[in-house]
Amino acid sequence: MAETIVNIAGYRFVDLPDRDELRAPMIAACTASDLRGTILLAHEGINFFLAGRQEGIDRFLSFLDQDVRFLDIPLKISQTDYQPFNRMNVRLKKEIISLGMDEVKPADFTGESIAPTEFKKWLDEGKAVTVLDTRNDYEIRLGTFQNALDLDITSFRAFPAAVDAMPDELKDTPVVMFCTGGIRCEKASVVMLEAGFKDVRQLEGGILGYFEEVGGAHWDGDCFVFDHRVALTPELKESDAVQCFACRQPLTLEEQQSPEYVIEVSCPYCIHLR
Repeated sequence: MAETIVNIAGYRFVDLPDRDELRAPMIAACTASDLRGTILLAHEGINFFLAGRQEGIDRFLSFLDQDVRFLDIPLKISQTDYQPFNRMNVRLKKEIISLGMDEVKPADFTGESIAPTEFKKWLDEGKAVTVLDTRNDYEIRLGTFQNALDLDITSFRAFPAAVDAMPDELKDTPVVMFCTGGIRCEKASVVMLEAGFKDVRQLEGGILGYFEEVGGAHWDGDCFVFDHRVALTPELKESDAVQCFACRQPLTLEEQQSPEYVIEVSCPYCIHLR
């Protein structure tokens, strides 16, 4: 029987003036716990995606809790029967989620959150609200909330310009924005508030938090994740999506039936580039 691997993801915006000194202890803790994945450390905070046996995860979380700045970081947890990461990396970064606006500091100020249960209630009732997907175009192709606004961006750095191009009449309508786990919305909400949007909420825990609390209501498709699993279903199970070996675009089951998809060679998104 395959061994159960626990996958965790978490982040926190918090001032880390000692960013560089944190790297070695983090590497040592992960190595001692037999974990793989990535930890990003920036002066603005920490972001991590890790996988290993339950005892190793518990050991690492105990280590993390020794620093009050990392105490009780909310986690997204799922399970696989294989290790979805190839190696362990602890990387020093300028930002834990790249936006390119130094003045945006979620540790000091960010938008209000809305709980998944409350958001579902709004959708159930048909409340007048702009549901905004802050993710990249390739993520949205695999799945999104019904009637969500797609900004058609290829990277998060393009988000501020896309917000500037949104119609002014939307600024008086409540906005609920969402991303995979919530981290992008921490910064995106600040951008929207500064652009003049009156009522901006961020979905607490992101898509994965919504799946965990209320399932797939009002959602179509899967949720792209940044590891070997490619995408998760609303049941937090690995979906049938794959990534093209050549261009790394995610492919739905339907796209995998295309004659342009040749394993390790091409897919509909890169065949014309060959």
